[in-house]
Amino acid sequence: MKPWSLRRAAAVAAMASVAVVAVAALVWRSDILQALLDPKIPYPVYDPPPAPDYDGPAAWALREATLGAGGDASVFFVHATAYVGGREWNAPPDDPVAERFLQRVILPNSAAPCGRAGPVSAPRYREASLYTRLTIRQDAREARAFAYADIARAFETWLRARADGPIVLVGVEQGGELADRLLTERIAPDPALRRRLVAAYLVQTTVPEDRPGVPPCDRPDQTGCLVAYVAIPEDESGRLDRLRKRALTWDARGRLVEVGDRSLLCVNPLAGGRTEALVEARQHRGAANASQLEWGVRPAFLDRQVAAQCRDGLLRHTRPESDSFRPAGGWADRRKVSPYNLFYADLEHDVKIRLAAWRAAQPR
Repeated sequence: MKPWSLRRAAAVAAMASVAVVAVAALVWRSDILQALLDPKIPYPVYDPPPAPDYDGPAAWALREATLGAGGDASVFFVHATAYVGGREWNAPPDDPVAERFLQRVILPNSAAPCGRAGPVSAPRYREASLYTRLTIRQDAREARAFAYADIARAFETWLRARADGPIVLVGVEQGGELADRLLTERIAPDPALRRRLVAAYLVQTTVPEDRPGVPPCDRPDQTGCLVAYVAIPEDESGRLDRLRKRALTWDARGRLVEVGDRSLLCVNPLAGGRTEALVEARQHRGAANASQLEWGVRPAFLDRQVAAQCRDGLLRHTRPESDSFRPAGGWADRRKVSPYNLFYADLEHDVKIRLAAWRAAQPR
């Protein structure tokens, strides 16, 4: 073969190799990126970051943060996954990248809707990394369970300063999982705390319908009850199988176990209670994209954006028309909570109604 032919053949082979690598990277991109987040150290020998000191202000992302015309309830908020990870199973509470996502996306979209009920406190904690949400291997379960100890300590510190009065518990995604255990192990067995509970909100959280303790909310004016749901667009039914495969819940020994075939709890935020009926978009009070808004700035609402229905334990909703409610960010951000809240005004209204009902039921 002539030299120029050899060079041409080598060039073609090199281009083919590059093409193969490019296609493989595209096809297995998610698996590759997920593998890069694996700390690659067995959890039993892992040394977690130092624990937060909840007696000091640095351990709180929000501490008694108020909104204008707020109510008199005290709100304990457990935030969703902000820490991507890579080297750590559990986040250092002062990780700067996680802190930016927490302040820019999670707090304005997820904590603020319940801020009209009263001052909000949100602990920083050694949250489990994003990788632990993408697998159900034992190391990941242990990292997720480890985070509960911080939330339990933060709650006791928070509670000491609030000997009476109404309380609201809110948790989103990983935070909802931890708040669920707090609800079952700490609040439900304590009659005094049960009486003070206006409602608990476990958003984007898989909760078995037969869980013990606090009952689901069946009507808008019910108090001492639980609102829980996982919302997905109605045209993404394939996500049901993926959610089922990864869905974990707490057992009586404080371990995360697979949900299996248990029915999931779905309380429709458009209806304010458990129902399998379709709630039309005309009853939607308003979605908001509050990302990057400072605390206390009220977002613009877009109402009548979505209809929603509980089916197979999931809240299936129509896609909103506005471009403000589209997935955004890179691979990791798209696997965290959305940078908007489709049910912002609905949750704000829900907690307002329940707090009024709780107040009306108190002895005079």
